[in-house]
Amino acid sequence: MLDLYYAATPNGRKALMTLVEVGLPYRLRWVDLEAGEQHEPAFQAVSPNGRIPALVDDEGPDGRPIALFESGAILLHLAERTGLLLGEGPRERIEVLKWLFWQTSSFGPAVGQATHFVSYASQRGIDADYARQRFVAEARRLYRVLDTRLAEGEYVAGSFSIADIAIFPWVRVARGHGIELPEYPRVVAWSDTIARRASAKARPVRPGTDRAFRSPDPTDPTTWKMLFGNAEERTAR
Repeated sequence: MLDLYYAATPNGRKALMTLVEVGLPYRLRWVDLEAGEQHEPAFQAVSPNGRIPALVDDEGPDGRPIALFESGAILLHLAERTGLLLGEGPRERIEVLKWLFWQTSSFGPAVGQATHFVSYASQRGIDADYARQRFVAEARRLYRVLDTRLAEGEYVAGSFSIADIAIFPWVRVARGHGIELPEYPRVVAWSDTIARRASAKARPVRPGTDRAFRSPDPTDPTTWKMLFGNAEERTAR
C-alpha cells in the first residue's frame, strides 16, 4: 500500500495521476495547506521540505517502507517500481528523464512564481510589476519550448510518460500564470489529448466539501501566512 500526502495543486495532481496510471493501490492523506499542516513536524518527518506531494511506500526497494518527497522523485519511483511510463527502450527513457527534469527544474518553478505574482500577490495589493513581468516572460519562453518540442510528436518524449504527467497539471491552469494557451496550438492539442485519460479525470473531493479544489483566498491573513509566509511570520502572535 502507498500513502499519498496530497492537496489538489498541480504538483499534487502529478503524483495522483501517476498512481492512477500505474494501477497501484493507494490511500490519500489530505494535507490542509491553508491551515498550515505542511509545517507540522509529523508531515515534515515525511517531507523535510514541507511541501506536497509526499509518498510513503510500504514496499520499498529492500522490502521496508520508504518515504519520498519532491514530485519528480515520486513519479520516477512509481515508474521504476512498475516498469511503466518510462518510455520504450533506453533512448526514449533518456528523453523522458530530460523532459521530466526540465519540468521540475525550469517549467514548474517559473510558472509557479508567475502564478504567485499574477494571481495572488496582486490580490493582496502587492505591486510587483518587475517580478510579474519577469516570470510571465519566462513562462512564455518555456511554453514556446514545449510547443516547439511537440512539433516532433504527440507526446514530449515519444510515448506517453511521466514527463507528460509532470507538465500537464500546470498547463491546465495556464491562465493563472499569465498564459493565453491558444497562442500555443500544439500545447493545446497535447493537453486536450491527455485530459481524456482516466488519470486526468481523477479528482477526489476535498474532505468536508463537495469540491475537488478550492482556490485559496490570499486576502485572508492566515492563509497568506501559511502559504507564503516565512517561519517567523507563521509563529508570530
